[in-house]
Formats: sequence, structure tokens, C-alpha cells
Amino acid sequence: MTSTQTPAGTAPGCPIRHGYEPFAQDDPFPSYAALRAEEPVMYDERIGCWVVSRYDDIKAVFEDWETFSSENAQAPVRERGPQAKQIMEEGGFTAYSGLSARVPPEHTRIRKVAAKAFTPRRFKVLEPDIRANVVRLLETMLARPERRGDLVRDLAYDVPTITILTLIGADVSQIDTFKRWSDSRSAMTWGDLSDEEQVPHAHNLVEYWAECRRLVAEAHETEPDSLVGDMVRMQAEGDPISDHEIASVCYSLLFAGHETTTTLISNALRVLLSHPDQWRQVVEDPRRIPGAVDEVLRYSPSIVGWRRRALRDAEIGGVKVPGGADILLLMGSANRDAARFEDGESFDIGRANAREHLSFGFGIHYCLGNMLAKLQAKITLEETARLAPGLRLADPSGIHFGDNLSFRAPAAVRVTWED
Repeated sequence: MTSTQTPAGTAPGCPIRHGYEPFAQDDPFPSYAALRAEEPVMYDERIGCWVVSRYDDIKAVFEDWETFSSENAQAPVRERGPQAKQIMEEGGFTAYSGLSARVPPEHTRIRKVAAKAFTPRRFKVLEPDIRANVVRLLETMLARPERRGDLVRDLAYDVPTITILTLIGADVSQIDTFKRWSDSRSAMTWGDLSDEEQVPHAHNLVEYWAECRRLVAEAHETEPDSLVGDMVRMQAEGDPISDHEIASVCYSLLFAGHETTTTLISNALRVLLSHPDQWRQVVEDPRRIPGAVDEVLRYSPSIVGWRRRALRDAEIGGVKVPGGADILLLMGSANRDAARFEDGESFDIGRANAREHLSFGFGIHYCLGNMLAKLQAKITLEETARLAPGLRLADPSGIHFGDNLSFRAPAAVRVTWED
């Protein structure tokens, strides 16, 4: 693609180019490679976005927040239908992004307060409970006489959900409820739903937002030892953050704090078990686990694409992009770019520069919860390697990923084991 090409150069109906299907996540990596090689910045009419696939270009966009705004990061990919809009308006749904879709100076102000609450001290306090939950769930699965399980449902589903609910101060007995709300948030924001399909999800989002507001109101009364309680106390001490903003941080964390970590844990075990030689290396030497976690984040990230908006006419990789254009940054492609990662299509837990992946973003919006996500994946791999070193994938070719523009999550990772 030359710098003179524009969206008008895309044929009507936007036929599939380079095999790229925006919502198809079973195996997008061959199409990513084709995009990097042939059209690293292209306009896709199906989603109304300029699609960017090379590492250096994506990193440059993340860095230049003054040109490429995050204001559309949480905007619905498909416009909400009239019935969904009515349900959400009448239900008092006014949720906004905690941080990822905010821009400075608002983003700077809120992140400063959230960062003071989201500290390593809180993670350290949670670590024994995380490990105990992993062990309990693994032992329950391994006790089954049929010696078959699903690592998503039996392990990865609960561990980060309990962690984030505990961190925020929500009811840990309501895991399924929070998961239902989170599924609706993902579907309504990054999915491709019809107007009719949006309706039940709209009801769920109303409930979800009401719970976030309730947690903040309750924190004013009870002053709990939780992240929400910390932010309410800081507000009382003069830090500039409103109740609505605290609820919005809660709304984001209750989703991002477990959804992506559930996927990280699922993918870490899925990818390692599909490379038995490297799984054995982890079993024999758990010191290799931190490197393995970063390589999983590079090779098979939970989030493969994130959005930005050009605030003015700009260039990305030599391609002219008009002001107001929406941009989809394919981090899942950048992470395999051979210009940054030698033999990037191969999985290698010994890769020296795996930590240079873009799976947590880059720049001012770098994921605030990255340490907690990696801690939970590390603990899960440590305990799985100790308690279930003989795990095997039951159906490697039968693992499927839900359709989504941004999130690549396996529906199930079925495993088996010997006595």
C-alpha cells in the first residue's frame, strides 16, 4: 500500500484481503503475517478502521497519545440498537472507562489515584490465597476418576475472578454473576451482535453498573480494606477523584482484572502443553516460569487488537491516515513481527526479548494490573507443574476461540492425565 491510498481504494463490500477476518480468532496469525508483509496499514470497511500490523508502527501509535487518542478504546464496535439503548438509559447506565479510554489530563489525574491503591503490597497480601485457590481447584479436578478436565472451567475461570473480587471488595460467592456481566460487556463492546442479540446483554450491563455504584456507596459507610475502600479514603483525604470515577475504575477492573487473566492462564497451559518439550523444561525447572509467562503473552495474548483514533491528519508507517479515523492496532501481529522477534512465529520460553511484547500496551496507558496478571499465571504454572506434570491436551485441534474484535479467549482447554 502506498502513502497515497485511501479508504476509497477499498472495493465495495470490502472483500477479504490477505485472509484477514476481523472477528475470527481461531487462528488469525497467518493473516497477520500476510498483512505485515503485504499491507501493514490498510483500511477495512467492515469495521471502519485502519488496521495496523507491524511492531514499530503500533508502538509508535501507542507512544503518540497526543495524535492518536484512546477515546474510542471502549466504544461499541457495532452501534447499540434502539431497544438496548432504551434499556440502558432507563436503567441509569452511565459507566465510562476507568482509564483505558480516558485522555490526559483526566487520565493522568485518575491513574495517579488508582496507582496509589493498586500497589504491590496488595498483591503480596493476595498471593497466599491465590496459591491456595489454585491448589484447591487443581486437586478437585485431579480427583475425578474419569481423569478428564477443562482448564478453562475447572481452573482459569475461578482463580482470577476470586482474586479481583477480593481485591475490590466484592462478593466472592457471586463468581458466575460477575462472569455473566463481563461476558456481556465483552460482547456489547467488541462483539458483532444484532439488535436483538444485544437486549439481554443490555440488562446485564445495567446490573453490572449498579453493583459498581453500590460498592462505592458501601465503601463510604464501611471503609473496607479493599481497593475501592482505598480510593474512597484517598478521596476523603483530598485526592481529586469522584464517586462516578471510582465506580468507573471498578467497572473496568472487574472486567479487565479477571477476563484477560482467565485467558492468560488458559493460554499459558494450552500453549505449553502443546509444546511438550518446553512443558517438561518448566516442570523440571520452575525458575523458567516467568520467562514462559512473558513468551505466552507474546505468542498468544489475551488481547490481539486495541483501538485508537487519529485526532488530526497523520502518517502511520508512511501511510496517510485522515483526522478522525479509527485505528485498530493488532498487537497479536506485532508480537510476532520478525523485525522485532527472531523467528517470531515459534514459541520459545528461552526467548531473550519476550518481555518486549505489546500485550499490555505501551506508553501512558500501559496496563496498571500487569504485575497481578503475571503473578497469577506464575503461581498457576508453578502449582500445575508440581501437582499435574503429566497433563496432556485431550483434543489439541478442537480448541476454539470466540468471535471478537479484540479478545482471543479459548472456549475450553480439555485435558487428560494418568494416575
